[in-house]
Amino acid sequence: MASTISVEFCGEWWRVDDDEELTIGREADLTIDEDNPFLHRRFLTIVQVESMWWLVNIGSRLSATITDGSGSMQAWLAPGARIPLVFDVTKVVFTAGPTTYDLSVHADSPEFARIAGPDDPVGETTMGSVQLTPSQKLLILALAEPMLVREGSGMSSVPTSAQASQRLGWQLTKFNRKLDNVCDKLDRLGVRGLRGGPGKLASNRRARLVEHAVFSRLVTSDDLSLLEQSEDSDD
Repeated sequence: MASTISVEFCGEWWRVDDDEELTIGREADLTIDEDNPFLHRRFLTIVQVESMWWLVNIGSRLSATITDGSGSMQAWLAPGARIPLVFDVTKVVFTAGPTTYDLSVHADSPEFARIAGPDDPVGETTMGSVQLTPSQKLLILALAEPMLVREGSGMSSVPTSAQASQRLGWQLTKFNRKLDNVCDKLDRLGVRGLRGGPGKLASNRRARLVEHAVFSRLVTSDDLSLLEQSEDSDD
């Protein structure tokens, strides 16, 4: 028997019964934000195929970041791609224009469950090999601060480079240089969406960086205090 699927967004719930489909977008079964022209009218759909539930990207431009909720698994859902909903909780985050959205997909009878040992901290499996300098971590925190502060609220905005550099007390040129460096580092480790093509950085790399960093637990709300005690450093 297939698992029953429910979706939570901004504290509201939608249930998807067997053989039903739930569309997500600006004008869909689950209306995310009808006032955001950057969001597809129908962006994602949850559909059942032979007793397996799938999340499908039916948009043409936007992508989504998918995690298992613990940060140990992360996938990049590009236009036309689909992924099976096999965990008890699947987190979905995506950015349209200046706004980032996050929602949760819940399965009452998941196909898989992650079993963590006592010495297996959440997220350590995925991110253990990433070494950030203090200033690189501060940069990510400055960009991720709105999402970390409002985690679970459903919507947040990614600061512009000018806003984030001002938050840190850095010159914009320094901020952009360090942003290039951290995006290059994560791109070499296989993080998707930080480059727009060979030799080109993606135009929405700030949003993609935030999505990856928050949902892989590269930064958490516990790290926000570092912003308050930060000093301008050229390390």
